Amino acid sequence: MSEDIGVWVVDDDESIRWVLERSLTREKMTVRTFPGAAELLDALQDEAPDVLITDVRMPGVNGLELMERVHQAHPGLPVIVVTAHSDLDAAVAAYRGGAFEYLPKPFDVDGVSTLVRRAMQKKAQAEEEAAGSPRAALIGEDPAMQDVFRAVGRLGR
Repeated sequence: MSEDIGVWVVDDDESIRWVLERSLTREKMTVRTFPGAAELLDALQDEAPDVLITDVRMPGVNGLELMERVHQAHPGLPVIVVTAHSDLDAAVAAYRGGAFEYLPKPFDVDGVSTLVRRAMQKKAQAEEEAAGSPRAALIGEDPAMQDVFRAVGRLGR
């Protein structure tokens, strides 16, 4: 997979934007940051990222509303939702709204780049399936082959 992953971060907390930008740039990702939903929505009229990271609680349009608007225009865009105010209702709302992942603050910065890569893999798989192209898989990784391996292992005992 190409390392040129475009990630947009929207968070009203400048320090969070700064940390994520530095960390993801170090991982060879192209990062744009936005202090709020309005700025991000303006930018989305011209282009779109590969992955979006958004805070939940922001002035004006909150992260869940933003995710809904983004998915109307870009339904396949993976969204990672981060929040300092983690609760079950917000997590459920995020997943119901189509979030790829819900990440409570403080989070492991290195883990965010792993999440972004996982989101890209899932997006690529969804695009392949939508295009009708068969997904290339190593024979041994196929679930049916795993069943065969388990059956052979039991017979060998």
